[in-house]
Amino acid sequence: MTDKKQKFLPTPATRRLQRAVASCSLIFALGTALHNFVIIDPSFIETMMKMAGVSNPAAEAVSFTKGFRIVGCLYIVGNALGVLSIKSRSGALWWILLFVNMTQGLGPAWIPASMWRLALDVYGVWGILPSAITDGGALVLAMTMIYSMIKYRSTWGQRRAPS
Repeated sequence: MTDKKQKFLPTPATRRLQRAVASCSLIFALGTALHNFVIIDPSFIETMMKMAGVSNPAAEAVSFTKGFRIVGCLYIVGNALGVLSIKSRSGALWWILLFVNMTQGLGPAWIPASMWRLALDVYGVWGILPSAITDGGALVLAMTMIYSMIKYRSTWGQRRAPS
């Protein structure tokens, strides 16, 4: 019985891509944690909801904050997994990280505009910087990963081994 699993060989881009994904993932995990637990709290969310005209902001803020933090924690875990790319060229890891970065890159479209205004008012540019770095960086990283897949026709910038 022959093994039909495709073999891949690293290219000069492979190690650079692994290091870039690992480094970005660490930065994104830290930035997401900062945004999730330092910048955003129930009183911040309550103020945001008042700005948005919600009828009972105090009641809504607790559940919204909880949901926001759960999603943030999922992204922290997803980004933390990216640190494994320093040693691993797993196909499963690649696809998980591509999904995490593509969806995190869309974060600004999912978050209410009132949150960005309030973060700017309360913290200045420092209130939006962690999210701008993580969300904008995730979009750039996802595009880099997609470009690599198109160029090398495989994950992690590898070439198919000759059969």
